[in-house]
Amino acid sequence: MKSANIRKYQPFHKKFQIPLSNRQWPDKVIDAAPIWCSVDLRDGNQALSVPMNVDEKLEYFRMLCEIGFKEIEVGFPSASDTEFRFLRRLVEENAIPDDVTVQVLVQAREHLIRRTFESLEGVKKAIVHVYNSTSPLQRKVTFSDASREKIKEIAVKGVRLTKELVPTAKGTNIRLQYSPESFSDTEIDYALEICEAVMDVWGPTEANPIVLNLPATVEWTTPNVHADQIEWFCRNLKDRNKAIISLHTHNDRGTGVAATELGLLAGADRVEGTLFGNGERTGNLDIVTVALNMNSHGISTGLDFSDLNAIRRVYERVTRMDIHDRHPYAGELVFTAFSGSHQDAIKKGMDRVSKAESSSSEYGWQVPYLTIDPEDIGRNYEAIIRINSQSGKGGVAWVIDQEYGLDLPKTMHPEVGLVVNELADNRGAELSSEDIWEAFRQSFVNCESPLKLVEHKGVVEHITAQEHAMEHPRHGFDIIFDGQEKEVSGYGNGPINAFVQALEKEGLKDFKVTDYRSQAIGKGSAADAAAFVQIQRDSDGKLFWGCGIDPSIEIAGLRAVTSVINRAKTAS
Repeated sequence: MKSANIRKYQPFHKKFQIPLSNRQWPDKVIDAAPIWCSVDLRDGNQALSVPMNVDEKLEYFRMLCEIGFKEIEVGFPSASDTEFRFLRRLVEENAIPDDVTVQVLVQAREHLIRRTFESLEGVKKAIVHVYNSTSPLQRKVTFSDASREKIKEIAVKGVRLTKELVPTAKGTNIRLQYSPESFSDTEIDYALEICEAVMDVWGPTEANPIVLNLPATVEWTTPNVHADQIEWFCRNLKDRNKAIISLHTHNDRGTGVAATELGLLAGADRVEGTLFGNGERTGNLDIVTVALNMNSHGISTGLDFSDLNAIRRVYERVTRMDIHDRHPYAGELVFTAFSGSHQDAIKKGMDRVSKAESSSSEYGWQVPYLTIDPEDIGRNYEAIIRINSQSGKGGVAWVIDQEYGLDLPKTMHPEVGLVVNELADNRGAELSSEDIWEAFRQSFVNCESPLKLVEHKGVVEHITAQEHAMEHPRHGFDIIFDGQEKEVSGYGNGPINAFVQALEKEGLKDFKVTDYRSQAIGKGSAADAAAFVQIQRDSDGKLFWGCGIDPSIEIAGLRAVTSVINRAKTAS
């Protein structure tokens, strides 16, 4: 923005002062979940370029019930025939669970309130959500310089009519919610005045409290100011015990989640929002994020996001909205790590958690860079680490382990990581797990040039007396080296030792074996075996690893030897 244009704006504190001393919310902690109310089907739906049709809204409603929402705003039935028909269909199909309260929005206008009550016939439990705009800007622009008293009277008349109509809704338990729309930029004393006037008309009790919803219809300022507004309101409201204080934040400044969390610290009891934050302009509060933030602190929320991928699929299909790759918890990339140091730390953390679980310890979830276990929300570990040219050795090893079951020796990680990273760098793109495996396989597994093991003949039957003195059996091997076939043999306490001794006799050994590992790949009798051999090259002391894979553990070890020799002979 150009400097000259900044003059048209002014800090929020110059418009309103929140007279709050000795604020308490900074010292509070969130230790319990609020009452949740989904407004996806109303506030979220009205923000869509193509609103959901009745069938889509019905599918979405059922999903919200499955997630665990007990209060769901189903629409604005007096505003359109589609909204009205949707509520009627919920009733006719008996689709509203007994423990779910539907909420209907209506402006504080007589004909709209009457139409709303028509829509509620047959509903067992409902919240009638009455609202009117209260801010100075709305009073000036929308209501042509209406006075504070006139705006308050609109609210009072709307609530009075609502109360008069309650007896006509036979069989329906009606509760009232009132919202001073644009609470976020309404004078705080005036917002309190209107809400108390509404309470006087409605007559709430502790057993049947009113819901006072205080919407940050537009997010004008920082979350701490929002918290001050909520705490001041809660501390000054008469008959506070007869009201449920509800939050409804928006995200104009990108801090809707923070404002909600601070508002809960400030004394609010209830939260309205949408899945993934869909809503007007930059969106509503993202209930998924707030709820999973609480889960990550060990707080039960009553909402089930254990299959977040399935929820995301329904959401994207019926709203025609895409979830950003970096969206908290649900984004495609939020459980990935490209940085090598991050990948290494994640792998170490995952290994520790796995060991702790197997030993039934109380280690808990302690993995660097991951605030929750992706499996707890239906994500999987396949996508945790993805590889590009910035990736590290730990990440590459993790992918090979998770996707292909090979637990590479730790000292092998740098060598494998270098090969894979060079490939990613040359391509200038992210590598798939298949790309990583192919690079590993070609460079390290069962390599056959210039040295190839054709056959291990086993222990040679005819052993001379002199050979017997060696105390180890003699093994025979058919090999090809630089295109020439040879039969070789050597002594050893096992095939690998004998093979190395045979190569030394042929003048093909310019190394010493420094490490050997083996493992099964998969489970059961059909599992392959993998062997890893490390050697140190005599000429320069450089270390190399190779891998062999075969149904036979002995052959796997021999193939690992040929693989590492070939790496050493072809490497600079």
